[in-house]
Amino acid sequence: MHFKTIGGVALAASLVATTALADAGKLTVFDWSGYEDPGFFGSYVEKHGGPPSYTFFGSVDEAFTKLQSGFAADLAHPCSDAVRKWHAAGLLQPLDTSKLKNWDALLPEIKNVDGVTIDGEVWMMPFEWGNTGLIYRTDKISDDEISLQLLADPAYQGKVALPDGAMSSYALAALATGNGANYTNMTDEQFKAASDFLRSVHPNVRFYWADAGQMDQAMASGELDMGWAWNQSELNLIWNGTEAKMMRDVDKGVATWVCGYVHLKSSTTPTDQVYDLLNALSEPASGKYIIESWGYPHANEQAYPISDQAIIKQYGFDDPNAFFEGSLFFDAVNPELEAKMLKEFERIKAGF
Repeated sequence: MHFKTIGGVALAASLVATTALADAGKLTVFDWSGYEDPGFFGSYVEKHGGPPSYTFFGSVDEAFTKLQSGFAADLAHPCSDAVRKWHAAGLLQPLDTSKLKNWDALLPEIKNVDGVTIDGEVWMMPFEWGNTGLIYRTDKISDDEISLQLLADPAYQGKVALPDGAMSSYALAALATGNGANYTNMTDEQFKAASDFLRSVHPNVRFYWADAGQMDQAMASGELDMGWAWNQSELNLIWNGTEAKMMRDVDKGVATWVCGYVHLKSSTTPTDQVYDLLNALSEPASGKYIIESWGYPHANEQAYPISDQAIIKQYGFDDPNAFFEGSLFFDAVNPELEAKMLKEFERIKAGF
């Protein structure tokens, strides 16, 4: 009888744990690969007994197309420049800031970004922000030599990687052609100049990356000398002993972005569980983790005093205003211009 009792208790405990894990996984997140990292949502796991379920996309364009085709999830992780488009397409439901426990602690500079709030309602909870810039092998290219224009130098044939995303690549091209300030609403002449620049770079492109890890590995192996990518790639390379860094000279060209989580209209999980994950993601502990382990600044200002101050100062996270000033900010692109970018980028990649 004693052993049967112990067995019964163990079985009951196992069933409870299994049920909790299943309930945790009922919450579905449509996200970039890597963001299933449990370091981001520890309190959700503590409360629900396991992580949410994840499905991944490689670009915001891919995510939008999939959602429009009927793919359903509870939360998704776009960047602020995409939110107006998703909102206009009827994919989102507004967020209730009274249920966001950390809302008041989020950086004002981040909360005021276009796309977070539309027509007086909040549509995205900011999570992380950072740079997209030119990362280069410092043992092969000097700080004085590096520039966006170097991407088109025939000496670097097969030594360059660009993102497989029209918006990011055109941001690079706008900066390279001196039109960064007009990135979201370029004239026909400016658009042609940007397209011509991307065509001049194309012969040097070894691949257009959809997974940043692909670029990181190729640069670490010496296959690449330069790549347009996020600051996480810079840290990955440095932490793995590769001599590399991001060009952050605003006069030469660097971009800034803010990304976060949106509540999809297709959501079927109870609202309280959805907000449990949003609150976990926006906690200071989550911020400390992404700053120290990923090299991205977090939206919660309370994360900075508890994080490694050497990293905070090295990457300028202690002054968000300076971080934004002078860089190209990824705002929503004029819809007509966006359509042109998407179409022309496919032609450029195909060699036309």
